[in-house]
Amino acid sequence: METDKNLFKGLSRRDWLKILGGIPIVGAVWTAGFRFSEKAKSERNLLLETLNIKASAPPASGPMSGEPLRIGLIGFGIRGEQLMRSLGFATTEWLEQMAKSSAENPNDKRLEDFKAQENLNVKLAGICDIFDVRAEKALASFNQDGNVCKRYRTHSEMINSGEIDAIIIATPDHWHAPMAIEAIEAGLHVYIEKPMTHTIQETYDLRESCRRNPDVVMAVGHQHRQTQSFLTAQDAIEKMTLGHVSLVTTTTNRNDDNGAWQYDIHPDASPSTIDWDAFLGTAPKIPFNSEHFFRWRKWWAYGSGLSGDLLTHDYDRINCVLKMGIPKYITASGGIYTHRDGRNVPDVMQINMDFPDFSTGSSQEPGKEKGMTLVYSATLGNQFERGTLLMGHDATMELGNMLTIHADPRSTKYADLIKENRIDPMVPIYQYDPSANGVDAVTSATAKYFANKGLLWTYRDGKRVDSTFLHIREWLSCIRNGGEPSCGIVEGFEEAITAHMGGLSYKIGRRIEWDEENERIVALPGEDLDQILLNNDIS
Repeated sequence: METDKNLFKGLSRRDWLKILGGIPIVGAVWTAGFRFSEKAKSERNLLLETLNIKASAPPASGPMSGEPLRIGLIGFGIRGEQLMRSLGFATTEWLEQMAKSSAENPNDKRLEDFKAQENLNVKLAGICDIFDVRAEKALASFNQDGNVCKRYRTHSEMINSGEIDAIIIATPDHWHAPMAIEAIEAGLHVYIEKPMTHTIQETYDLRESCRRNPDVVMAVGHQHRQTQSFLTAQDAIEKMTLGHVSLVTTTTNRNDDNGAWQYDIHPDASPSTIDWDAFLGTAPKIPFNSEHFFRWRKWWAYGSGLSGDLLTHDYDRINCVLKMGIPKYITASGGIYTHRDGRNVPDVMQINMDFPDFSTGSSQEPGKEKGMTLVYSATLGNQFERGTLLMGHDATMELGNMLTIHADPRSTKYADLIKENRIDPMVPIYQYDPSANGVDAVTSATAKYFANKGLLWTYRDGKRVDSTFLHIREWLSCIRNGGEPSCGIVEGFEEAITAHMGGLSYKIGRRIEWDEENERIVALPGEDLDQILLNNDIS
């Protein structure tokens, strides 16, 4: 939803930004509903003071000084390459491609942003990828400029080499937890991509491993926790700006093959270039299948479908703002409706998460309001942007890289201001755009999807910064300087259990319940929940 259009009759968004550019407010914050006069300025400032929402960046993570950390990467696929660029290492092919793209499009700042990145003082000491072509590509690009990068044939060889301080795991989902646990038990720090685990039992096992090894820093790759608008949203919630939030809606909207995990298959892929048994691991043993290798997200055996791959991002975005934890109940539905190509994970999914005891506080009489539903709605067959909404009794927040709040016409908190025509519910009482006059080049529908969710970049002092870079920097700072990552084992546990509850509800066809006191998903007599979750025949 384009919230920055048609907000003010007769003036464009850029006009308003220019008008407000001299006002000493962090980012681009403004209210509407008054004529731009001295009295209106005074009333606007009074409203901002009343709301008292702090649009500020998080505390900077610590220095990157000291001996370089020796990093090992497991999985040099699409996400692995992206993570390496955030670490400061780009392939020769990517650098050439970006140089050409920026020459053709001056608004494409990806190469410029990469070159301006802070040096994180690390050595990319090891690469582990079971596809020879990818591993050789990494070695050719990263064995230069004083960096010595070694290929390891297995993750165990890398973990036990004594030549690595920390690992980044960017593999198919079914390898996340086994690799992370092995590394943590060996004393290595771990950055793991979402979802944190592939099964319920792995979630407990990984948490226990972290508890046994408190000096190890483990971070989960939910980089939106660095997004500045989300941090501003946290402050708005704490200050009761929305009142009691009873409904949250968040969505996935994609409509192309790439967004539906129909990735390219490399022409050199074969049993002689790919260690197929290593890829399968605990998955069902089947003959070599290049589509399963490159498009693994399409099957439950290796991936987690919409519930684990994309719901986890949206759930964690809301959890980082509301801190609501694991839902009491989850009900899911959907099917394969837009890409009938042999996959067995759904491409349309609706997941209702109920929190009957949750509250963000109330402006009404005690006891009237309690409980919330979070609805995740996804389709891989349409890309109309539906936005993320937090709907409270007093106001509604639209949450993305920009944050907008509208007062509700029936609000208790703002009733007098609405009655006096000092607030118009049709225009925002608060809007925060950390990019201000920044120009962002979005090159595809999928990229736009991630950008709108704060997953590609955020801002510091009006300057665009890669969110993943900040998230990895935070992890490295915790290793060097102490502290806890913003998405560690506690947050990862909540994310993983929630995702697994969604997958189970879809497969079983009933409401799934979380027993908070005993920290377990409630199973009916005779049910093996992990067996159900891993069932590769269900579509």
